[in-house]
Amino acid sequence: MRAIYLNTATDHGLDALTIGERPQPQPAAEEILVRVHAVGLNPVDYKLIEGGNKKWQYPHILGLDVAGEIVALGPQVSGFAVGERVFYHGDLTKDGGFAEYATVKSYAVAKMPAELSYEQAAALLCGAMTAYAALYRKASLANRHTVLIHAGAGGVGGIAVQLAKHSGLTVYTTASSRKRALAKRLLPDHIIDYQTTDVTAAIKELTHGHGVDLIINTVGTKEATADLQRLAYNGALVTIVGGPDLSDHALEQRGQSWLSVNLGGAHQSNNLQQQTDLAVMAAELGKLVVAKQLDPLIERVLAFEQIPQGLQALKQHLISGKVVARLN
Repeated sequence: MRAIYLNTATDHGLDALTIGERPQPQPAAEEILVRVHAVGLNPVDYKLIEGGNKKWQYPHILGLDVAGEIVALGPQVSGFAVGERVFYHGDLTKDGGFAEYATVKSYAVAKMPAELSYEQAAALLCGAMTAYAALYRKASLANRHTVLIHAGAGGVGGIAVQLAKHSGLTVYTTASSRKRALAKRLLPDHIIDYQTTDVTAAIKELTHGHGVDLIINTVGTKEATADLQRLAYNGALVTIVGGPDLSDHALEQRGQSWLSVNLGGAHQSNNLQQQTDLAVMAAELGKLVVAKQLDPLIERVLAFEQIPQGLQALKQHLISGKVVARLN
């Protein structure tokens, strides 16, 4: 089968990727074999390609987000049938979905609604599920009315803006002037150009000095630390990449909290309840798209052989929204 992979543990970087033939995998007892129709591309993909993972066996096939159809079932799998259309966010320690066929533990697999395309399904996994987890798994929305979502035109932020609006929150988001058009399309209540505006001052002004009830930070430690000054009493900060420096900030004095999202960590948790929730979140996102309450924000659909170029575009921050690749 065709696949995109790294040959050895010394191979690092997008230039080291090989597009070639690999043996078709066979499902283990609790696994499903999927014929891949579309895959989602994510920043974590090129970061893994550059840094590797000590649990990989080589040659290692990349790719975490898969939409396809079931072609075989392991003997211990129940609740699924050959021919069903499915999508999932895979385990980064295992061979992935940048291939014509892929295997996955059945707990992670969600069934696709009939009205959902393979491209839409592939776009609804890593980034969208992270946004969903930040809002609906980490943060309680009870008595919360305002939210600051960083990078509202990004893969996580763009979904989070839509979900927060769907939940009735007043949404403030940051975006550069180059990505403002996409952010505006998502109908946040206010867009802050972080390149030209003091974000903290803007939030204080917009909230009459109170700060926001919730912040979803997709940027990193420096911005997460600055977010502490933007939080309201009883506010919560949810971080995706890098937590805040708390050395000069006592969260408990204002009843504040800091929470983190590690979506793929569920695969290594040995906690079946948390692992099966990956499929639950994917399924819920699919329903929202079918109901036209969520736009998966697909910017580009590439051919399989163009995946390395798509990852390079992500690395260079040339993408607003989501990139997916289609396998014929």
